[in-house]
Amino acid sequence: MILDTLPRFHLAEFPTPIQYLGVLTKKYNGPDIYIKRDDLTSLGMGGNKTRKLEFLIGEALEQGKDTLVTAGGIQSNHCRLTAVAAIKAGLECHLVLNGTKPEIPNGNLLLDKIFGAHLHFCDRKDRDKKLFQVGDELSLKGKKPYVIPVGGSNSIGSVGYVKAMQELTSQLNDMKATPDTIVFATSSGGTQAGLTLGAKITRFKGTVLGISIDQIKTGENSFPPVLAQIANDTAKRIGFDIQMTESDFSLNCDYLGNGYAMPGDLEWDAIKDLSFHEAILLGPVYTARAMGGLLDLIQKNYFTKNQTVLFWHTGGTPELFAWADQYSEKII
Repeated sequence: MILDTLPRFHLAEFPTPIQYLGVLTKKYNGPDIYIKRDDLTSLGMGGNKTRKLEFLIGEALEQGKDTLVTAGGIQSNHCRLTAVAAIKAGLECHLVLNGTKPEIPNGNLLLDKIFGAHLHFCDRKDRDKKLFQVGDELSLKGKKPYVIPVGGSNSIGSVGYVKAMQELTSQLNDMKATPDTIVFATSSGGTQAGLTLGAKITRFKGTVLGISIDQIKTGENSFPPVLAQIANDTAKRIGFDIQMTESDFSLNCDYLGNGYAMPGDLEWDAIKDLSFHEAILLGPVYTARAMGGLLDLIQKNYFTKNQTVLFWHTGGTPELFAWADQYSEKII
């Protein structure tokens, strides 16, 4: 493999810690619950997109680009971290955000502005078109834009989570711990594709289970083919001879609730559980939905009491502030 020779721009300190959630484990009477803290990556209030951006920006710099362009929702963690990473790399940053520009920015959007990103608002249906339109307009102005897909989820960004799986394996060996299942939030696909491919490479014997935030498992717009495509493109990029299929991916789509960025009781209860019992914050869009799913699965005896589960916290803390008006009713 050529994993360690790919262009990379250092953005954070790794490894991120693994912690045992003893109080939560006791409350739910097993299985043993551990957490991998990618919310503690040392860049712009943390989050998993930092791992992807190290490789995306590495390629952008190698190609002589001077501007990053990416897209997401108004509270996108990926967009916030892209804005911060651009500063570290000396690049300009443009963000295409689907939604209506609010009178007062909050959460990730406030940070986007603080970090000096150029913001472009649009309807969700126009986002992909607008992303490349902004790139083309910058080119006409003499800029050299590097366009990053939503979530940094392509074969370049996904390399970051192949590396992350290698990091986890080393930590688990030192701890002499063996999780039966790794659980995490999955949305645009790069994290799950990288972790699942990384599990193949490291010969991890457990299950790599993504709790879907906004994607479906079957039907016309099913998600597994996207995961397989990203993983196979990533394997080719790093020189790993494997062909993955849809059946290689474990995906739970039972917790979509009212839709993307529409938290309900599942998410509020998970935020309350982690904050009150473990002093750990979850974001209402991604990690609270995934943790809520995990806790529900525990209560449904999906795991046995003598098993071990590792929750991969992918970040999203700044999202909390954008839903402050709902916390007084749901949590406080």
